[in-house]
Amino acid sequence: MPRIIVDESVCKGCGLCANACPQKIISLDTGRLNPKGYHPARLMEPEKCVGCAACASMCPDTAITVEK
Repeated sequence: MPRIIVDESVCKGCGLCANACPQKIISLDTGRLNPKGYHPARLMEPEKCVGCAACASMCPDTAITVEK
């Protein structure tokens, strides 16, 4: 089952990954802040992830890794 891993220490909460996700299953975790003070991205419904890597391709900080 594919999934994404977000390196929260690098994520700046720009939301580009959430916009790029065709499944619309990534969002910013507004309940938490990372060490830099940003809301990190979070995979909301991992069972729906198809491993397309659109999120990782769009991330300007390479904070997302896709595992298949």
